[in-house]
Amino acid sequence: MQDSSTGSTGRTGAGLHTGWSGRLVGVVAVLALVNFMVDSAITAPLLVLPEMLDHFDTDQAAWLNASALLAGVLWAPLLAKSADIHGKRKVLVLTLLVSCAGAVVCAVAPSIWVFVPGRLLQGAAVAAMFLAVAIVRDVFAHRTAMVVVGIVTSGSAVLNIASRFLVERLAAEFGFQVLFVVAAVVAAAMAICVVLVIPESRVRTPGRIDVAGALLLGSGLAGVLSYISLGSALGWLAVGPLALLVAGAAALARWFLVSSRKPEPLIDVRNLGRPLVLTLLVLFLAAGSYQSVLQLIPLIADVSAGQQLGYGLADQGSVALLLALPAIGVTLGGPLSGLLATRIGPAATLAGAVLLGLVGILGMFLGASQLPAALASAFLLGLTVGALGTAGFNMAGSLAPADRQGVVAGLVMVVIAIGSVVLNFVGAAVLASTAVVVDGDPVNTAAGVFGCIAIAAVAFAAAAVLAVRLVRGPRSVRAESRS
Repeated sequence: MQDSSTGSTGRTGAGLHTGWSGRLVGVVAVLALVNFMVDSAITAPLLVLPEMLDHFDTDQAAWLNASALLAGVLWAPLLAKSADIHGKRKVLVLTLLVSCAGAVVCAVAPSIWVFVPGRLLQGAAVAAMFLAVAIVRDVFAHRTAMVVVGIVTSGSAVLNIASRFLVERLAAEFGFQVLFVVAAVVAAAMAICVVLVIPESRVRTPGRIDVAGALLLGSGLAGVLSYISLGSALGWLAVGPLALLVAGAAALARWFLVSSRKPEPLIDVRNLGRPLVLTLLVLFLAAGSYQSVLQLIPLIADVSAGQQLGYGLADQGSVALLLALPAIGVTLGGPLSGLLATRIGPAATLAGAVLLGLVGILGMFLGASQLPAALASAFLLGLTVGALGTAGFNMAGSLAPADRQGVVAGLVMVVIAIGSVVLNFVGAAVLASTAVVVDGDPVNTAAGVFGCIAIAAVAFAAAAVLAVRLVRGPRSVRAESRS
């Protein structure tokens, strides 16, 4: 995946900044705020997940929470390819406007059938993160870019610390819909800031956009994940869920076969390379595990120990506090990961982040019923996700030429989104299949909660094994990732 004309990292170095100016600080600040918008669209709804479940009278937590990430799987490759062809700033503005429209739909949705399509539109925000990373690599030299990527992907978490408490109070006062109103306003404001501050990319890649491939990939994943979601409620061998599984698997198989033959596929599965494949597998497992456990936190915090279910933190602290601590960890993890990558390389940094995350996941076995352990685990998991995202983008970016930065960054985001969606739905299926009825209301059991944590721990352990293999890879790859 190297371009001999641009050096081992695929970058010319011409016009790339190694220092700072007022305008460059403004560019980094805007891109960090763009990622704050991503969080407001993707993660913040976890704060009001119990209220949304009650409002729409459903137990499909994964659809309310992860549908935006599912849409990100469809949006990311399309927008990544479009960014390399038409310009990253232009596509980023489009992304923000589509996400704004989706947030408006969610805010006024009268039913789950309107809300979920709104979340699918809002999921375009997923693309904003990798587009911000690709813009950074267009502006800054390689070593400087590794640090800036950490700031851009994690710096917005500072705002999340205060915003989580504010959103919790606003939602209690005006209803969960206010969260989506805020998300729409932030997305619109960021679109204006991007137009005013961010320079358009100079590197363009001629080509065509494989819309049909994106539709096959998105519909295939939707079919498989719908089976996981509905199978626990309707039966794993029921006709409806099985039909969705077969249709989804057929669409994915068709996408793979067609993509392997097209001259310009949406994702070039033929030329990924072993280091990039290992990186993507690590991110798939680790990011998915983190998201599945993060989904548990508001559900655990909504149950009190007095209900004697074997878990519960409702009488020990605020949900916002538990979700604010990961934001602090993310704030620190991203920049620290970028700095560390300049010394030991992103591969070793990625492995360290995964091992740290494994410790945080294991701590949740105790944290499900004890607040101090929950707070410690939440902080460690936040530190992990900040370091994980930064190291993942840096590792993948170091393996790609300049004219494919958008596509490769988009591929990283696709894998993170798929991992998050898959393990979110698996966790939701475990919770639904183990729930019991107490006083007429379904309640999650300790078996379901600890089962979700165990699945996440196994996935993180597998990611750790793959990350260590990546570090022990060929010396040429390790040297390239540091250069």
